[in-house]
Amino acid sequence: MRLHDPWALLLLALVPLVWRLGRSATPALRFSSVGFFAGIDPGRRARWRRWLPIARAVAFALLVVALARPQMGDEQTRVRAEGIDIMLAVDLSSSMLAEDFTNDAGDPANRLEAVKEVVQSFVDGRSGDRIGLVLFAARPYLQSPLTLDHGWLLNNLSRAEVGLIEDGTAVGSALATAVNGLEGSDSESKVVILLTDGQNNAGRVSPEMAAEAAATLGYKVYTIGAGTKGVARYPQIDFFGNKRYVPMPVDIDEKTLRAIAAETGGRYFRATDTESLRHIYAGIDQLEKTEQEGLLYLDYHELYPWLALAAFALLAGEAVLAETWLRVLP
Repeated sequence: MRLHDPWALLLLALVPLVWRLGRSATPALRFSSVGFFAGIDPGRRARWRRWLPIARAVAFALLVVALARPQMGDEQTRVRAEGIDIMLAVDLSSSMLAEDFTNDAGDPANRLEAVKEVVQSFVDGRSGDRIGLVLFAARPYLQSPLTLDHGWLLNNLSRAEVGLIEDGTAVGSALATAVNGLEGSDSESKVVILLTDGQNNAGRVSPEMAAEAAATLGYKVYTIGAGTKGVARYPQIDFFGNKRYVPMPVDIDEKTLRAIAAETGGRYFRATDTESLRHIYAGIDQLEKTEQEGLLYLDYHELYPWLALAAFALLAGEAVLAETWLRVLP
């Protein structure tokens, strides 16, 4: 049983007013004193007439409950719901502008653009999970705390651009910030997915210390190294304002990323192109599934027609009786 519009029950506060208005009537005759009639039996009809305002108030109450639309579940099934808290840490260092990935249309794209598209698909598939976002370069920023409002989170990710944070790669500090973002979580499973395309060269916390803290708290960390092998095309603007490409060596500290994952019970992945990046996030999506069994009503039967019918029957009966057997003549 549930109410589709429970706010309508606030109208029940008017029931006493409806009852009082039903009792008020202009007397046909006025007497200076009714003491003379105190001992006279009012009669059966007069006693029954006292129920008319009550019937009207009950009918009004039934209409209010009908307006709230009570519904009864007709069918139930067992469903499995997922509930994991996930912090995403995304590198915004200048090397993320290297164009060794492609977008959904198959056109060349830089690493950050590809990450945004893939992460959006990942988040869209985790409707039952709280997800947060850490952006980092030389310093980390908690862009979004853990939230079920994935639209708001993805809006924050879409606005992320290289240059918003001073250049550098603070892997350790980013991981520490993501770990702090999971603090206070009551979820049984807490995960950090950290993506970078470089080496730790900034920040106050070393990757080793951050990984040790995550492992102590029972948080699992998946690390992703983004970038093709060898060299990548890196865009530069020349003296005349034209964009040209220069080769940039891909320098990912895979040893440290592997160590972070191993320390926390996670895994390290290498994304050399957009397709492999999609497979990585899809793989993590399958690895991190915790199922909780519960009941879900699939179909609800509306009860308001019966309540409305009862209310109209009461009103009709009250009106008929008030004009016939219980009628008061002036």
